[in-house]
Amino acid sequence: MQELRVKFIENIKRTATVRSFRFIPQENIVFQAGQFLQLIFDPANRANNDLNKYLSFSSAPGKGYFEVTKRLSESNFSKQLRSLKPGDEVLVKVPLGSCAFKEEYQRIAFLIGGIGITPVIAIIEHIAARKIATDTVLIYSNRTEEEIAFKKELDSWQVDNKNIKIFYTVSDSLPRDNRYIRGRIDKELLSVRLPDIKERIIFIFGPPKMVEAMQQLCLELGCNKEKIKTESFLGY
Repeated sequence: MQELRVKFIENIKRTATVRSFRFIPQENIVFQAGQFLQLIFDPANRANNDLNKYLSFSSAPGKGYFEVTKRLSESNFSKQLRSLKPGDEVLVKVPLGSCAFKEEYQRIAFLIGGIGITPVIAIIEHIAARKIATDTVLIYSNRTEEEIAFKKELDSWQVDNKNIKIFYTVSDSLPRDNRYIRGRIDKELLSVRLPDIKERIIFIFGPPKMVEAMQQLCLELGCNKEKIKTESFLGY
């Protein structure tokens, strides 16, 4: 773990409310896909949880830059992110977290809702870029089609890598695209779309209630608790 300054270079729109923030580190950052960092806007007061928050890497390791992604709100932290200008420097603490992808995994699945997609992007981009043979299934739930972040990238990786399969679910409206599944992630959906769930490493990222619900579904379907890897997103 280290602390270092990073330079902001770009703000990228993902949906109407979700933005990615791209930074260049002053020195090489070594992290695993699935890990996260702390972005420190108030280094003088490390206990300031309003301005010093944790965000997942939403880009694969090994690049000359990294990204973090957030659904922006009216919080002070979101306002600080919005105010960043190219060339601004920010302090980060990296890397954090143990819920990371390992290339030895043969079959994995992600059960994800909304902004929980951020660390998944780092993992799937890593798998796609390195042409890793891991059999990968993402089940990604959003309230509407418009809220699906990184859809262009996910679709491209799925086309380019036959080992990557993605299912989109929409819960609050009838999807216009008939490839999307109407409804939430539930036991019936997992039984149909992920019949070999018990043989896979399962990653669950997101708000605590979502993580708890997905973990319980997996256990009810007979998954080994040791194969379920979770990370709860707090205070965003």
